[in-house]
Amino acid sequence: MSEQHSSSLAEAVTVFISTLTPEQKQVSQQELNKFVRWFGGERPVRDLNAKEIGDFSNSISAYVTDSEKKLEPVRSFLSFAKKKKLIDVSLAPHLRVSKAKQGKPVKAGARGVIPVDLTPDGYASLEAELDMLKAERPRIAEQLRHAAADKDFRENAPLEAARERQGQIEARIREIDAILKGSTIIEEKPKASQTIGIGCVVKLRDLGTGEQLCYTLVSPSEANPLQGKLSIASPTGKALLDQEIGAVVEVVAPVGTLKYQIDDIKF
Repeated sequence: MSEQHSSSLAEAVTVFISTLTPEQKQVSQQELNKFVRWFGGERPVRDLNAKEIGDFSNSISAYVTDSEKKLEPVRSFLSFAKKKKLIDVSLAPHLRVSKAKQGKPVKAGARGVIPVDLTPDGYASLEAELDMLKAERPRIAEQLRHAAADKDFRENAPLEAARERQGQIEARIREIDAILKGSTIIEEKPKASQTIGIGCVVKLRDLGTGEQLCYTLVSPSEANPLQGKLSIASPTGKALLDQEIGAVVEVVAPVGTLKYQIDDIKF
């Protein structure tokens, strides 16, 4: 690929991955694939800008623990792209993670509850996660027993890893308990309704690029861009509410006004 060629993001990432060792590929592939899906593989890599990269890193840090580690492959790719003159501006420095957000759980109130709005699916998903985490307790306890059998605690990496995992599990269990206790279930659109509401799966077409998009509309507390869960409080979510199939909506974004046509709605 020539450096002067206006490469697509997918092409540029493929070239970067080809330069990695097998071990590096194993670590980086998944995070780079997420990055490509986020911006669109066909998009010219030269069109990426600092504002978008910052928004991407903020979204990752808001919904993903160990976000600094998750972003490292993307940072390496952006450095590679600048070195190879695939982009004109150095974008890697804009891939920052707020230290206040890194792996920081939501704090419960005085009663041990976190007041949030949830869809029925969101509530059920948290219940399933809670059951899974509680089921993991015996396995972690067994790992701790085995690791503690090694009397040399000075360099007992398995023991430290097991303790760290146990702490993460217990913190998440407490957080989910607090969310479920303080949650309010948001009613989804009646099945007979033909307009978009919370819980709907919406297929859109970007009228500027022709790109197909699919989102599930959820409450702000359930929003997760990496999973296609779009908050009804976001600009796009607000524009979609109460619309029907075939409607064209406009969303004001930093890059300009975006137009989407609603191709399908699943209730």
